[in-house]
Amino acid sequence: METIKKLSIDLKHIATLSGHSGCVYAMDKGKSEHTVFTGGSDRFIALWNLETLQAEKFTTSLPSPIYTICHIPEKNIVLAGTTTGSIHIIDLEKKEEIKILQHHLAPVFDIKYSLETNCFYTAGGDGNFAVCSLDTLSLIKMKKLSHEKVRSIDFNYITSEIAVALGDCYILVFDLHTLEYKKDFIAHKLASNVVRYSPDGKFLLAGGRDAHLNIWQVENYELVQSIAAHNWAIYDIVFSPDATLFATASRDKTIKIWDSKTFQLLQRITKENFDAHTHSVNKLIWTTYNNYLVSVGDDKMVMVREVTSV
Repeated sequence: METIKKLSIDLKHIATLSGHSGCVYAMDKGKSEHTVFTGGSDRFIALWNLETLQAEKFTTSLPSPIYTICHIPEKNIVLAGTTTGSIHIIDLEKKEEIKILQHHLAPVFDIKYSLETNCFYTAGGDGNFAVCSLDTLSLIKMKKLSHEKVRSIDFNYITSEIAVALGDCYILVFDLHTLEYKKDFIAHKLASNVVRYSPDGKFLLAGGRDAHLNIWQVENYELVQSIAAHNWAIYDIVFSPDATLFATASRDKTIKIWDSKTFQLLQRITKENFDAHTHSVNKLIWTTYNNYLVSVGDDKMVMVREVTSV
């Protein structure tokens, strides 16, 4: 029998970055490996430098609070989805807004893009899932998936699939290229908030309003593990650059770090044992720069930690 060595990790708090005047809901990788974009209820998009631990000279103000940010470096644009359903497209070279899309009638919760399909995809609180062209930046197709919210989107390039998390507890799986329906299943007892495929394409992880982390084997979407991971809703899941670890963020104010191979809990980041968020943790990014795990939350803060295997 194979002996699986338990991983051990060390956490170092690097910085707490302040500047937002409201809850921070959105984050994406920036123009280099050491920058990140953030946005939230103060309606501003900020760009942070993880090397200098300062804000860059870049801010964009939008008319509504921001729920999601998608940076598309290949097009040098940033897409920001707002609480009113609008998607603002910002040209980073011109530093100006070049287009507004209004095909959702409720908040936009997620935006993802794929170079393989040359499209970007949006998830709306109106229950609609939209597909837009990366060339024309315009709507191609709209699919009504639920009477509840569409919360999260992720791609599996190994199996050519898209998974979508819904507020009615379901996860839907579609073919990446044709959008043909492939699978649906009840994922949580309460709303499904986030879906994330493992980098090797073998597992689908999901976090729900029921605070459970559920893991399916992608081959047949058989549930392999259901973990009561948090005390409140799980809002994000992110893998480390080397894929050996993943982290979950929750409304319960905590971040947890897990072993990707065994799904065992390795570390719990709370106010009791670390510099941590005092309110809901909404979004995570695990950068290749110094293996920094960056988090944002309702406490208006951007927190940076270095994660090291020991």
